[in-house]
Order: sequence, then C-alpha cells, then structure tokens
Amino acid sequence: MKYRKLGRTGLDISEISLGTWAFGNKVYGGVEEKDGINTIHAGIDMGVNIFDTAPQYGTQKQDGVAEIVLGKALKNKRDKVHISTKFGRNPTLKKGASQFYKSRVIDSVEESLKRLQTDYIDVLFLHSPFSPDEINENVWEGLEQVKKQGKVRFVGHSISMFQQTENMARIWAKEKKIDVIQVVLSLMNRESQQLIEALEKYPIGVFGRECLANGFLSGAIKKDTIFPEGTLNSRYSREDIIERVNQVDAFKFLLKDDIDNMPQAALRWVLDQKGVSTVLSGAKNINELKGAISASNAKPFTASELELARKLLTKDFEAA
Repeated sequence: MKYRKLGRTGLDISEISLGTWAFGNKVYGGVEEKDGINTIHAGIDMGVNIFDTAPQYGTQKQDGVAEIVLGKALKNKRDKVHISTKFGRNPTLKKGASQFYKSRVIDSVEESLKRLQTDYIDVLFLHSPFSPDEINENVWEGLEQVKKQGKVRFVGHSISMFQQTENMARIWAKEKKIDVIQVVLSLMNRESQQLIEALEKYPIGVFGRECLANGFLSGAIKKDTIFPEGTLNSRYSREDIIERVNQVDAFKFLLKDDIDNMPQAALRWVLDQKGVSTVLSGAKNINELKGAISASNAKPFTASELELARKLLTKDFEAA
C-alpha cells in the first residue's frame, strides 16, 4: 500500500480507503456483520488506514448500522486507523428535513461516537447538502465546538448535486471552514475535476468516491443484467444500462501489463488524477478489497493513455 497526505490536515492516509455503505443496508446487496468485520480487519492487515462511514448507512429503523459494524471491528485497533463519518442525513428522520444546524451536529457527533466506540472522529463531513438553503450559519459554531472538545479533528464536505453545491465547497475551503472534500470521480464521471484543481492551492484533501460508477466499471454488469428491485441500480432503464456498458467497453484498452481487469484500471485512473488523496473503495468482501488495493501497486497510466481515456468519454454519466 502507498500513502498520501490528506491535504492540509497533514494526515498520512492509504491510497485505497474503505467505504462501509454496503455494511449498513442492502443498497448494494447487503453484507453480514461478521463478513463486514472480517473485511475491515483484512483491510488493516493490507495497509488500509482510513475507513469512511455515516449515520445514513443504516435502515429506516436504525441509524448508523455501518458505524456500529466499524466500531466493533476497530475495537482495540483504533490507534492504527483514521475514521471519517458524516452528519446531516439519517434514514430514521423525515426525508428531506435539513439537519445542518448547531444542535444537530453536536447531537449527531455524540451518536456517532457511541456507535463507533471511540472518543474522536478524524474527519466529519457535511453529508450532501442539496443547496445553500439547507445550511444554517450556526452549524459552524457547532462544528467549532466539537473540534475544541477534541471530538472532531477536521471538517469536510461530501458533495452531491454537484452543479448546485460545488460553489459551497469553493467558499468554505477559502474561508478555511473545511479541510477535505468527498466527490464522485470515475472514468465515467469527471465533473469534479475542475473543483479539485481549484482547491489544490489551499490545499484541500480529496476522497474520490463512486470510482466504479455504481458497479458499471466492475466488469460484472452486462447489457442484459437485471438488478433486483430496491437496489441502487434498479432505477436504470435497459437503454441506460446498454449505454453505460458500451462506454465501459471503450475503456478496455486500459487493460495491460499489471492491470488485468476493469476495476483495477478504473481505480488506477482515479489515483492518477491530480489532487486525489485517496480512492474510496466500496468493497463488500476481502477479495474485492484485495482487488482494489492492487490498483495502488499498479504502474500509473502514461500521459497518452490518460489523454485517450479523456477523449473516449461521451458524456458525464450521472452520479448517485
């Protein structure tokens, strides 16, 4: 495993990090708790030192199931790793209700600390505010309070609804309100690249997420694949699926030498993008995680290969 600085935080983090969404609910098919714990332990053994989670990674009956799994897995191992979690979205609360205000961030941090069985969070992300209207200015007072108490070390912005909200990250980075961003970045969606470049001067740490384009870059999805009802990709029409699979096929020229599958190529491509601190893997098991980590050890793509990959993208495919 190779390591990089997480922007101005100064933290040394692994090039491959592990996201735990799949450990909290069935959006990606579901993972048994013991299997999630085993995957986290294997990740630590293989050099992964940063794990991402959220209260949102739960069910309509229970917030933060993934935080609970991560907390159990990191018992007696907390000093070996960094944890990032979030606030602002909870599956048990009314959908669409804004939570980006002082008292809520304070309560959310306490709830997360309990589930994670720890007394501090390395990076706390605002979880995908959909517009500036969702942000109450007193949220910054709450964030400053939990930082002063030592419960949160650094603050980040996990960005969704990119076009509507990227300017928030630009302003907050300049004002030193945030230290890290988390953005969708993949061979099939590159809309965040200009933002990453703009924030390098501060510098802001960058988590690249959804790097396998909701599984389409896994190589496992075919033109006739049928997604189970209730899973994330069940929203796509047959035409959508065919279009995405055709785009993946165009990138197969990246398979060569020590890169022998599309997931490895896709993650290596993200690591080769300027400004990226870590690639957030959504691995559901040890074998998937091993595959993701192999991208860190693969040779970077050449400038000509990266340029061809740029030209072959027909459009930015929507992010989840």
